[in-house]
Amino acid sequence: MKKILVTGGSGYIGSHTCIELLNAGFDVIVVDDFSNSVAEAINRVEKITNKKITFHQVNLLDKKSLNNVFHQEENIHAVIHFAALKAVGESVAHPLEYYTNNITGSLNLFEVMKNHNVSNIVFSSSATVYGDPETTPIKENAKIQATNPYGHSKVMMEQILIDTNIAHQWGVVILRYFNPVGAHPSGKIGEDPEYPNNLLPFVSQVAAGIREQVTIFGDDYQTPDGTGIRDYIHVVDLARAHVKSIEKLNTSPKQTHIFNVGTGTGYSVKQIIETFRRISGKKIKTVIGPRRPGDIAECTADTSLANKELNWHAEFGLKEMIESAWKWQSTHPNGYKS
Repeated sequence: MKKILVTGGSGYIGSHTCIELLNAGFDVIVVDDFSNSVAEAINRVEKITNKKITFHQVNLLDKKSLNNVFHQEENIHAVIHFAALKAVGESVAHPLEYYTNNITGSLNLFEVMKNHNVSNIVFSSSATVYGDPETTPIKENAKIQATNPYGHSKVMMEQILIDTNIAHQWGVVILRYFNPVGAHPSGKIGEDPEYPNNLLPFVSQVAAGIREQVTIFGDDYQTPDGTGIRDYIHVVDLARAHVKSIEKLNTSPKQTHIFNVGTGTGYSVKQIIETFRRISGKKIKTVIGPRRPGDIAECTADTSLANKELNWHAEFGLKEMIESAWKWQSTHPNGYKS
């Protein structure tokens, strides 16, 4: 079985991807430092799949320890690189921390990969690289114009990988995520509420009585109801796109491929909250706050390229996304701590 090394594998998207990799027959090695995740996520993945994961607690800024991991783990077929700080608003407030962690950590990883002759990588990028798009749905050849340090860090890492492919003939798949939501159907893993960065965990916590209210950041956008519109994708669909990406590298090596990963359908903040109210049967108090720095009005994906070249399609709709998120929240009110 081929070995896949997953950085940030105990995080929200990483843990779901580990399940899909194990189910597809890969051996999985996880590198994580638990800076915004917990070890229990790995334990849950092993229980769900009844398979073992090899784990190394390493921060990517610790290049020596990272090199030791590659030295110990022979014949790594590919790397899936999730590990990064990921909150847009926080990146605006703390740009140096974001650039140091995301850029330097990634450079360490890429250099260690090169030194150990590992030349296949799937990179966790983001729709934030498009900034405020000129048109939607967004195609992969749209203008790159990130509006915040988090997005800029993704743009930089994409370019580094594109240049590395040209110089060293790496196999590179760049996945530009839109808005991952939901949880595994088992209800055993999900987005840990201790580290929420997205809308749905906040809505879930208000429905569960943990938080008093949801703040809607801006209701004066040029959208039908004034709130931001985003393309939400079920985290399991997103995880499966990574498995398809590994398969793509097997059949089309030494190239750079860039794919949007979303559903192509946009929902406003108010639509998400109202749908959550209906599915959960809970009252959800909302208040209107100011726009957040770096936020934009609308962002939806054209996924036709991923549909065609990866043979990947999103299977879950908004109902399944919210049902699974509520199942996770209602059975794990304190996340993995419960």
